[in-house]
Amino acid sequence: MFDLTPEQRELKKMVHAFAQEVVAPGAAERDRTGEFPEAIIREMGELGLLGLPFAEEHGGNGLDTVSYAIAVEEISRACGSTGLTYAANVSLGISPIYYFGTQEHKEKYLPPLFQGKYLASFGLTEPEAGSDAGGTRTRAHRTDTGWILNGSKCFITNASHAGVVTVTAVTDPARGTRGISAFLVEPGTPGFRISTPYAKLGLNASDTTELVFEDVEIPGENLLGRENAGFRQFLQILDGGRISIGAMAVGIAQAALDASLKYAQERKQFGKKIGSFQAIQFKLADMATQVELSRLMVWRAARLKDAHLPYTKEAAMAKLHASETAVKVSLEAIQIHGGYGYMKDYPVERYLRDAKLTEIGEGTSEIQRLVIARQLGLD
Repeated sequence: MFDLTPEQRELKKMVHAFAQEVVAPGAAERDRTGEFPEAIIREMGELGLLGLPFAEEHGGNGLDTVSYAIAVEEISRACGSTGLTYAANVSLGISPIYYFGTQEHKEKYLPPLFQGKYLASFGLTEPEAGSDAGGTRTRAHRTDTGWILNGSKCFITNASHAGVVTVTAVTDPARGTRGISAFLVEPGTPGFRISTPYAKLGLNASDTTELVFEDVEIPGENLLGRENAGFRQFLQILDGGRISIGAMAVGIAQAALDASLKYAQERKQFGKKIGSFQAIQFKLADMATQVELSRLMVWRAARLKDAHLPYTKEAAMAKLHASETAVKVSLEAIQIHGGYGYMKDYPVERYLRDAKLTEIGEGTSEIQRLVIARQLGLD
């Protein structure tokens, strides 16, 4: 059931080579300086990776979600920041336009997005509406010609490099979550401000900012999908996004395992390579097992999505297991490296810092457990 097709294996080989030859060499320096991987993203567009899981009729590559998950894993294995930039652009930035946009929206935005001319961003999280996404405070008021937006968003990925941002806002306060809509807003629109990037624990080369909307006027056609359908729309987007964050976590965990295997075969203590000690062998065996389990869970959720079958529970399970595995495997990698693992001369401390975000983004581990419990029929 989990054998890759010849096309998927070929894609994996191609993306792995690109990631290791182009993305990986500068990862540590980008982490240190915070330099955004703009040139790499353009190359990814040239390779067709930005349009990978979208239909050819809209300019995409027409591949499946499993292929996309493979690509996210390989890019994240080389650089977590680039992996997050890629995953957020495709699953959160482009997907709302692809799934809910009008034909005019798709014709305007999808071709340049697939080509990497600019990125797309998704403005959902707010200071008082993180895990409680239904607690949105940003408001959209109807006018004779369109809408006026007021409010703010926080922890938003890729906005500084976006050509379009999907923003959720309350359009009918009396209806609760059924009164939230989504809108397309372009940077440069009067009243729309993107703050300077946050200083973060990890993923330093990814772009994370605050969005502020002060009487932002947008035309009526910038409504994305149906009015007051935004909550249901972003739940669907988050389901798909959890597959990509799960794949990102697998990539980081695999990188930590790779580094640990290499170190265990080189480092000597008591006259022997530490990989010959059973204590280290057991750690590596457990790490490899959990990474492989996470990968298979991500692929299963992706295949359910491709088959147009329910996958909410499976996506939450995959994201939960993969993200917690990434943190645990990265911690074990530091332990195997000993004092060297605590130093920035070795990459494993970066893997731990990068991995932690995967337990938070696209819904915290606690939210994943709530989603899973409700899918099991529990209130």
